[in-house]
Amino acid sequence: MTGAIEVEASKPRGQSERLVILASSLGTVFEWYDFYLYGLLATIISAQFFSGVNETTGFIFALAAFAAGFAVRPFGALFFGRIGDLVGRKNTFLVTMGIMGLSTFVVGLLPSYAAIGVAAPIMLVLLRLLQGLALGGEYGGAATYVAEHAPANRRGLFTSFIQTTATLGLFAALLVVIGTRTWLGEAAFADWGWRIPFLISVVLLGVSLWIRLQLEESPVFLAMKEEGKQSKAPLTEAFARWGNLRIVLIALFGAVAGQAVVWYAGQFYALFFLEKTLKVDGATANILIAIALAIGTPAFIFFGWLSDRVGRKPIILIGCTLAALTYFPLFDALAKAANPALHAAQRMAPAMVIADPDTCSFQFDPIGRNRFESSGCDVAKSWLARAGVSYANSEAPGSEARVVIGEESIAYAGDPRAFRQELDGALARAGYPASADKDAINKPLVVAILTILVLYVTMVYGPIAALLVELFPTRIRYTSMSLPYHIGNGWFGGFLPTTAFAMVAATGDIYYGLWYPVVIAALTVAIGLLLLPETFRRAIDE
Repeated sequence: MTGAIEVEASKPRGQSERLVILASSLGTVFEWYDFYLYGLLATIISAQFFSGVNETTGFIFALAAFAAGFAVRPFGALFFGRIGDLVGRKNTFLVTMGIMGLSTFVVGLLPSYAAIGVAAPIMLVLLRLLQGLALGGEYGGAATYVAEHAPANRRGLFTSFIQTTATLGLFAALLVVIGTRTWLGEAAFADWGWRIPFLISVVLLGVSLWIRLQLEESPVFLAMKEEGKQSKAPLTEAFARWGNLRIVLIALFGAVAGQAVVWYAGQFYALFFLEKTLKVDGATANILIAIALAIGTPAFIFFGWLSDRVGRKPIILIGCTLAALTYFPLFDALAKAANPALHAAQRMAPAMVIADPDTCSFQFDPIGRNRFESSGCDVAKSWLARAGVSYANSEAPGSEARVVIGEESIAYAGDPRAFRQELDGALARAGYPASADKDAINKPLVVAILTILVLYVTMVYGPIAALLVELFPTRIRYTSMSLPYHIGNGWFGGFLPTTAFAMVAATGDIYYGLWYPVVIAALTVAIGLLLLPETFRRAIDE
């Protein structure tokens, strides 16, 4: 009886493998498109919805709202994962898609802070929370659905198509943003044109729902249902029993956490670093990232295929190791290639803030009303952070603040505006550019560096779906794999841009935020080597 069911479960029922992959992948691409539009437009959204605070805090707030969608992903994983294990994979991700698409469409209709005040960012955050809940239920369903249709020796290859969807969704969002920016011009796009990519999502929602409605239920799930082996309490069985909870924790800390920080550092943090820190204009930064994604994305398929032959674990851990070892030199090389004038100025005329540490605030205000003008130290650090200037700190108890830029020293005399003007003049004389010179950007080198970062992403992300599916039994698979995936990618990865930029603002070192992904990736390598099992030869129809 069991052998017959296993044979039956390994074959798609009335639909081809290509339809399963195409329908699951396309629907998920559109959902990632919706989710990542916000990240691409964080700088504009900061100006539209957080204009009532100082610029540095406003940008961190915008990133925090971006991260809010990630914060609730584990809760979406629990809620929708339970439903997916009880009633089926297909219907569950139809619901999540509807929630995601409608939430994204409404973002395009929201009034700005200038129009309705604080209600605007509140509504924005609420919509991001809905998006996060929906995404928490989407990925596990799509990955599980495809894996349960795949032949045992091609599971890594088949699920790697789902792994491309996050990057393809980002790529699609980039193309729409670039096209709209080019069509309208930068001024109109920043004013109102940014809404168009969000509004377009309602069309994608209709297409996605139609595609997903063509699918049948997973054969492995149906076979389990026919045998009466469904879990009646997926949450209890997945997380209240140590045997399964132990595997959940190993999956999180020995694989997904490192995968997540490499993913978000290599794509989103790299984009924010180009645009916010290196002062590359948004359109150029988007194009450079898009080219790197186009070059690197096929490697998801390659590493998924390779994991069917050599295993999931070595590929993921090697990717984490390479990232931890090379992020600092790669981002330094990125700075030199994207804004050579800024890179040269920071080497030839380094900046230093000399002040009484008791007069220096942490450069992030959770209330959002601090303009950082109460002391010379605050004025200096706030202005240098805004200019993307890396600076060192020197303590001088009892002294008024001064800033040394190369050989020039500027002392604070009590007038914030005059002090900022003096700092601007000193920075200009030392060769610090107000923005990156488009003609000076070494575009081939920038694309090469970004492509390397994307290749690290493909190494860690390509095999992860197959690994997670293979770690857990069918009756609680949707629930069990979704939680570590979304804690890792929602919390460790999703909070990376916010955390990293807050670290930069606090220390003045534009590279300091890289310690976050480097440390997490290194910890994942250590834990993964010791505890993570290899899974690529496991049967999953049990």
